[in-house]
Amino acid sequence: MENYETNRQDLIKTGKFMMEYGLAWGNAGNISARVNEDTYLITASGTFLGELETEDLVECAVLGQSMVQEKKPSKETPMHQAIYQNRPEINAVLHASPFYSTLVACSNIDIPSNWFVETMYYLERVERVAYYHPGSQALGEAVAQKARKANVLLLENHGVLVYDTSLKEARMALQTLEMACKMLVTAQGAKIVMKGLPKEIEKGFLENAGYKPRRTW
Repeated sequence: MENYETNRQDLIKTGKFMMEYGLAWGNAGNISARVNEDTYLITASGTFLGELETEDLVECAVLGQSMVQEKKPSKETPMHQAIYQNRPEINAVLHASPFYSTLVACSNIDIPSNWFVETMYYLERVERVAYYHPGSQALGEAVAQKARKANVLLLENHGVLVYDTSLKEARMALQTLEMACKMLVTAQGAKIVMKGLPKEIEKGFLENAGYKPRRTW
Protein backbone atom coordinates (compact mmCIF):
# COMPACT_ATOMS: atom_id res chain seq x y z
CA MET A 1 0.00 0.00 0.00
CA GLU A 2 2.94 2.34 0.57
CA ASN A 3 3.76 2.39 -3.14
CA TYR A 4 0.13 3.16 -3.99
CA GLU A 5 0.01 6.08 -1.57
CA THR A 6 3.37 7.45 -2.73
CA ASN A 7 2.21 7.37 -6.33
CA ARG A 8 -1.13 8.95 -5.49
CA GLN A 9 0.51 11.87 -3.74
CA ASP A 10 3.09 12.30 -6.50
CA LEU A 11 0.36 12.27 -9.17
CA ILE A 12 -1.58 14.93 -7.24
CA LYS A 13 1.61 17.03 -7.01
CA THR A 14 2.27 16.52 -10.71
CA GLY A 15 -1.23 17.69 -11.67
CA LYS A 16 -0.77 20.89 -9.66
CA PHE A 17 2.70 21.39 -11.16
CA MET A 18 1.34 21.08 -14.70
CA MET A 19 -1.38 23.63 -14.03
CA GLU A 20 0.93 26.04 -12.21
CA TYR A 21 3.46 26.09 -15.06
CA GLY A 22 0.97 26.26 -17.93
CA LEU A 23 1.51 22.66 -19.02
CA ALA A 24 -2.19 21.79 -18.78
CA TRP A 25 -5.49 23.64 -18.90
CA GLY A 26 -9.17 22.97 -18.21
CA ASN A 27 -9.90 19.29 -17.90
CA ALA A 28 -7.60 18.46 -20.82
CA GLY A 29 -4.81 16.00 -20.11
CA ASN A 30 -4.34 12.82 -18.12
CA ILE A 31 -1.43 11.41 -16.14
CA SER A 32 -0.44 8.03 -14.75
CA ALA A 33 2.20 6.25 -12.68
CA ARG A 34 3.19 2.60 -12.56
CA VAL A 35 2.64 0.93 -9.20
CA ASN A 36 4.27 -2.40 -10.08
CA GLU A 37 4.82 -4.57 -13.15
CA ASP A 38 1.10 -5.40 -13.29
CA THR A 39 -0.77 -2.20 -12.43
CA TYR A 40 -0.70 1.56 -12.73
CA LEU A 41 -2.75 4.50 -11.47
CA ILE A 42 -4.33 6.93 -13.94
CA THR A 43 -6.52 9.98 -13.56
CA ALA A 44 -10.24 9.36 -13.84
CA SER A 45 -12.26 10.55 -16.81
CA GLY A 46 -13.06 14.28 -16.76
CA THR A 47 -10.82 15.22 -13.84
CA PHE A 48 -9.18 18.62 -13.39
CA LEU A 49 -5.45 18.07 -12.97
CA GLY A 50 -4.97 21.08 -10.72
CA GLU A 51 -7.39 19.80 -8.07
CA LEU A 52 -6.89 16.04 -7.98
CA GLU A 53 -8.05 14.03 -4.98
CA THR A 54 -6.99 10.49 -4.15
CA GLU A 55 -10.36 9.18 -5.36
CA ASP A 56 -9.64 10.70 -8.80
CA LEU A 57 -6.90 8.11 -9.39
CA VAL A 58 -8.04 4.80 -10.82
CA GLU A 59 -6.12 1.53 -10.79
CA CYS A 60 -5.68 -0.20 -14.15
CA ALA A 61 -3.94 -3.37 -15.27
CA VAL A 62 -0.97 -3.10 -17.60
CA LEU A 63 -2.24 -6.05 -19.62
CA GLY A 64 -5.71 -4.60 -19.83
CA GLN A 65 -7.88 -6.76 -17.59
CA SER A 66 -10.92 -4.80 -16.52
CA MET A 67 -11.22 -3.65 -12.91
CA VAL A 68 -14.60 -2.77 -11.44
CA GLN A 69 -14.27 0.61 -9.74
CA GLU A 70 -16.44 3.56 -8.79
CA LYS A 71 -14.84 5.94 -11.31
CA LYS A 72 -13.98 5.35 -14.94
CA PRO A 73 -10.33 5.72 -15.96
CA SER A 74 -9.41 8.35 -18.53
CA LYS A 75 -10.57 7.47 -22.02
CA GLU A 76 -6.92 7.91 -23.08
CA THR A 77 -6.01 4.73 -21.19
CA PRO A 78 -5.01 2.91 -24.44
CA MET A 79 -2.06 5.32 -24.87
CA HIS A 80 -0.81 4.88 -21.33
CA GLN A 81 -1.24 1.13 -21.50
CA ALA A 82 0.72 1.02 -24.77
CA ILE A 83 3.68 2.73 -23.10
CA TYR A 84 3.71 0.50 -20.02
CA GLN A 85 3.41 -2.65 -22.12
CA ASN A 86 6.25 -1.72 -24.46
CA ARG A 87 8.60 0.09 -22.06
CA PRO A 88 8.96 -1.87 -18.80
CA GLU A 89 11.43 0.69 -17.40
CA ILE A 90 8.91 3.52 -17.75
CA ASN A 91 7.08 4.47 -14.53
CA ALA A 92 5.23 7.67 -15.49
CA VAL A 93 3.22 8.93 -18.47
CA LEU A 94 1.99 12.51 -18.94
CA HIS A 95 -0.46 13.50 -21.66
CA ALA A 96 -1.24 17.18 -22.07
CA SER A 97 -1.82 19.96 -24.59
CA PRO A 98 0.54 22.81 -23.60
CA PHE A 99 0.16 25.83 -25.89
CA TYR A 100 3.50 25.90 -27.70
CA SER A 101 4.07 22.14 -27.78
CA THR A 102 0.60 21.60 -29.20
CA LEU A 103 1.17 24.37 -31.73
CA VAL A 104 4.25 22.50 -32.94
CA ALA A 105 2.32 19.21 -32.91
CA CYS A 106 -0.20 20.85 -35.26
CA SER A 107 2.56 21.88 -37.68
CA ASN A 108 5.45 20.35 -39.61
CA ILE A 109 8.09 22.07 -37.47
CA ASP A 110 10.91 19.88 -36.15
CA ILE A 111 12.10 20.38 -32.58
CA PRO A 112 15.90 20.68 -32.32
CA SER A 113 17.60 18.81 -29.50
CA ASN A 114 20.98 20.56 -29.71
CA TRP A 115 20.22 23.97 -28.21
CA PHE A 116 21.12 23.53 -24.55
CA VAL A 117 21.78 20.92 -21.88
CA GLU A 118 18.17 20.02 -21.11
CA THR A 119 17.13 19.70 -24.75
CA MET A 120 20.12 17.49 -25.46
CA TYR A 121 19.05 15.12 -22.73
CA TYR A 122 15.25 15.24 -22.63
CA LEU A 123 14.57 15.88 -26.32
CA GLU A 124 17.20 13.55 -27.73
CA ARG A 125 14.52 11.58 -29.54
CA VAL A 126 11.13 13.03 -30.43
CA GLU A 127 8.68 11.18 -32.67
CA ARG A 128 5.40 12.17 -34.30
CA VAL A 129 2.19 10.13 -34.17
CA ALA A 130 -0.42 10.71 -36.86
CA TYR A 131 -3.87 11.87 -35.77
CA TYR A 132 -6.35 9.30 -34.51
CA HIS A 133 -9.40 10.14 -32.44
CA PRO A 134 -8.60 10.63 -28.73
CA GLY A 135 -9.22 7.53 -26.67
CA SER A 136 -9.41 5.24 -29.68
CA GLN A 137 -7.73 1.87 -29.84
CA ALA A 138 -6.18 3.03 -33.12
CA LEU A 139 -4.38 5.83 -31.28
CA GLY A 140 -3.16 3.36 -28.66
CA GLU A 141 -1.80 1.10 -31.40
CA ALA A 142 -0.07 4.04 -33.11
CA VAL A 143 1.56 5.03 -29.82
CA ALA A 144 2.68 1.44 -29.26
CA GLN A 145 4.49 1.50 -32.61
CA LYS A 146 6.50 4.57 -31.56
CA ALA A 147 6.88 3.80 -27.84
CA ARG A 148 10.42 2.38 -28.07
CA LYS A 149 11.73 5.05 -30.43
CA ALA A 150 11.42 8.08 -28.15
CA ASN A 151 10.35 9.40 -24.76
CA VAL A 152 8.48 12.35 -26.27
CA LEU A 153 5.66 11.88 -28.78
CA LEU A 154 3.99 14.73 -30.64
CA LEU A 155 0.39 13.70 -31.22
CA GLU A 156 -0.56 15.53 -34.40
CA ASN A 157 -3.53 17.90 -34.00
CA HIS A 158 -3.95 16.65 -30.44
CA GLY A 159 -1.15 17.31 -27.94
CA VAL A 160 1.90 15.57 -26.53
CA LEU A 161 2.78 12.39 -24.68
CA VAL A 162 5.84 12.37 -22.43
CA TYR A 163 7.03 9.35 -20.45
CA ASP A 164 10.04 8.58 -18.29
CA THR A 165 11.43 6.53 -15.42
CA SER A 166 9.74 8.68 -12.75
CA LEU A 167 7.12 11.38 -12.46
CA LYS A 168 9.86 13.88 -11.62
CA GLU A 169 11.77 13.10 -14.82
CA ALA A 170 8.57 13.18 -16.86
CA ARG A 171 7.67 16.60 -15.41
CA MET A 172 11.10 17.95 -16.33
CA ALA A 173 10.85 16.51 -19.83
CA LEU A 174 7.43 18.08 -20.39
CA GLN A 175 8.57 21.46 -19.10
CA THR A 176 11.71 21.30 -21.27
CA LEU A 177 9.61 20.42 -24.30
CA GLU A 178 7.29 23.38 -23.77
CA MET A 179 10.22 25.78 -23.18
CA ALA A 180 11.99 24.62 -26.33
CA CYS A 181 8.81 24.93 -28.41
CA LYS A 182 8.19 28.44 -27.01
CA MET A 183 11.74 29.45 -27.90
CA LEU A 184 11.36 27.92 -31.35
CA VAL A 185 8.10 29.71 -32.18
CA THR A 186 9.30 32.99 -30.68
CA ALA A 187 12.58 32.86 -32.59
CA GLN A 188 10.84 32.15 -35.88
CA GLY A 189 8.39 35.00 -35.33
CA ALA A 190 11.25 37.39 -34.52
CA LYS A 191 13.37 36.05 -37.40
CA ILE A 192 16.12 35.07 -34.96
CA VAL A 193 18.40 32.34 -36.26
CA MET A 194 19.11 29.92 -33.43
CA LYS A 195 22.61 28.47 -33.23
CA GLY A 196 22.57 24.80 -32.36
CA LEU A 197 25.55 22.76 -31.25
CA PRO A 198 27.21 20.40 -33.76
CA LYS A 199 26.03 16.78 -33.61
CA GLU A 200 29.44 15.54 -32.45
CA ILE A 201 29.34 17.90 -29.45
CA GLU A 202 25.81 16.80 -28.62
CA LYS A 203 26.87 13.16 -28.83
CA GLY A 204 29.93 13.85 -26.68
CA PHE A 205 27.79 15.55 -24.05
CA LEU A 206 25.36 12.64 -23.85
CA GLU A 207 28.14 10.08 -23.60
CA ASN A 208 30.73 11.85 -21.44
CA ALA A 209 29.35 14.86 -19.56
CA GLY A 210 27.90 12.82 -16.71
CA TYR A 211 24.89 15.12 -16.56
CA LYS A 212 22.62 12.09 -16.39
CA PRO A 213 23.14 8.39 -17.16
CA ARG A 214 23.23 7.74 -20.89
CA ARG A 215 19.96 6.46 -22.20
CA THR A 216 19.97 3.09 -23.91
CA TRP A 217 17.72 2.66 -26.92
